[in-house]
Amino acid sequence: MTKIETNKAPGAIGPYSQGMVSGKLVFTSGQIPLDPKTGEIAGDTIEAQSEQALKNLQAVLEAGGAALSTVVKTTCFLSDMGNFAAFNAVYSKYFTGDCPARSCVAVKTLPKGVLVEVEAIAETL
Repeated sequence: MTKIETNKAPGAIGPYSQGMVSGKLVFTSGQIPLDPKTGEIAGDTIEAQSEQALKNLQAVLEAGGAALSTVVKTTCFLSDMGNFAAFNAVYSKYFTGDCPARSCVAVKTLPKGVLVEVEAIAETL
C-alpha cells in the first residue's frame, strides 16, 4: 500500500491519510470543502462547498494516480437532504457520462460544521 499526500487538497485533520493506493485501486478519505491554501471553509452555500469538496477529491485522486473518470464508487454525506438537488447539480459537472455507483446520505453533523463530504474508490490510470 502507498499513502497519498498532496498539498493540492487539505491535509488530514486526524489520524488518517488523504488516501491510499492498494494494487490498482485508490481509496480516498472523505473530502470536505476546506481550501487547501487557507485551511478555511470555502463558502457557506451547498454549491460552493460541493465545488471545493469535489476539487479536493479530484486532487487526491490525481495524486494517487487516478482521475474522476476512473472512479467506480462514491459515498456522499450531506448535512441536510434538502440540499440533495443542489448537490447533484454540482456533482453532475464533475461526473459525466457513465457515472460511478454512489451512496448519498444525510448525517447529523460533519467535521467543522460543513455541509458536504465526499469519498471515492477509483482505479488507477
